[in-house]
Amino acid sequence: MKTRVWMLCALVMACPATVGAVWAQTVPATASATSATSAQDDPAVLIPAEPDVVVVNLPTALRMPLFKGNFRITHRFGGNLRNGSFGQQADNLFGLDQGAIIGFEFRMAVARNVQAAFYRSGFEKTIQFSGQYDVLRQRGAMPVSVSALVSIEGTRNFREKYAPAAGAVISRRFGTRLAGYVTPMWVDNTDASLTAIDPESAPAGSAARARGTSIIGLGGRVRVAGSTYVAAEVALRAGGYAPDQPAFGFSVEKRVGGHTFSLTFTNAFGTTFAQVARGGAAQSLYLGFNLSRKFF
Repeated sequence: MKTRVWMLCALVMACPATVGAVWAQTVPATASATSATSAQDDPAVLIPAEPDVVVVNLPTALRMPLFKGNFRITHRFGGNLRNGSFGQQADNLFGLDQGAIIGFEFRMAVARNVQAAFYRSGFEKTIQFSGQYDVLRQRGAMPVSVSALVSIEGTRNFREKYAPAAGAVISRRFGTRLAGYVTPMWVDNTDASLTAIDPESAPAGSAARARGTSIIGLGGRVRVAGSTYVAAEVALRAGGYAPDQPAFGFSVEKRVGGHTFSLTFTNAFGTTFAQVARGGAAQSLYLGFNLSRKFF
């Protein structure tokens, strides 16, 4: 009888140890997987390959937490770096002495996967309202992220030359160091600054000017060391109004906490969707910068 009692007591005492061993083996793996999934789904978690809401001017697919915001300042200095000698450029402080086109933007996640943004550029006092909806997110078997874009802008503080736009951002991240972007977009009224030709009154044999522009933006960002990046983009015109050269830009960036500072070089002053679609100028290169601050 005593032997049976001792065996029962030993079995009862061994059960917690056995359960504890099994728990120790299974729970960490489950917790680790859950933690990884949660981090992947949390838009507040830093994605090293995608630190900012833009490449140079074109948008990225960076997500934002609900009701959190991002503030961005843009400068495009007026001196053309392709004019004059090195000494003349240095005398003008490489364009800094020739004024700048300044813009500022505030964007917020107003709903899950939905961003709204207000941007104002000093170039023709242009105001742009835009929205972004994150349709797909890169994870697991999904190889890309896709975000839908809509916007409308107007000059003279949203009084004239309205230019609506619609498009998408298709992005692909490769590990923690590289991200690539394709941005197909249609922008209406891109020739608003010019006198339109009335098809009914146009001379015989002439064609009415295209009122919109289709672009395919290509961009990428490489993290070269730590929190230092190199980024580049070009907005190729696929159809419609397409004066001069496609707009392009490249930058050297540094991320410090929630701040991202980008030293930019572009062939145009434009920073809104319509301004980028109108293109840049041949033999032009302008120094500038973007400064972005995430509030999350």
